[in-house]
Amino acid sequence: MTVSLIVAIPKNLAIGKNNKLIWNLPEDMKFFMETTTGHPVIMGRKNFESIPEKYRPLKNRTNVIVTRNKDYDAKGCIVVNTIEDSLKCLSEHKEDEIFVIGGGEIYRRFLEQNLIDRMYITHIDESFEGDTYFPEIDFSKWSSKTIMEYPKDVENPHNFKVVIYEKLD
Repeated sequence: MTVSLIVAIPKNLAIGKNNKLIWNLPEDMKFFMETTTGHPVIMGRKNFESIPEKYRPLKNRTNVIVTRNKDYDAKGCIVVNTIEDSLKCLSEHKEDEIFVIGGGEIYRRFLEQNLIDRMYITHIDESFEGDTYFPEIDFSKWSSKTIMEYPKDVENPHNFKVVIYEKLD
């Protein structure tokens, strides 16, 4: 099972503010939906709650929520209390790829514990004010391949590119 991370990050690594996304890039959101559909997704409770209610849980995906709150309940989701439990419950599903979708604390913990095999990172050519940040990455430990470059347009106000990173052995 490949454990992948998917995220959009600007130059200054800010990924959220007040539990909300700080940009609107419909083409990147389309990429996220197409890439994760049909695969389990792991997220933190705050990230789950930041998803507009009409889209929760994310359709056509097993949604796994990691929270320290042992009484937390989210209809249509699997709720666990550790990132280890999130992987354990999905190991029984025999999935080929699962996606860690945030937020900042969940990304940091998966990366610190060396649990990520692949990263799909949308690099936004801009900086934003935020209160949640993606952790610093040593990209020398990853091979990279750019799979999409998107110039800003009327609906997508920032240039961005999507890069897939594979962990080097």
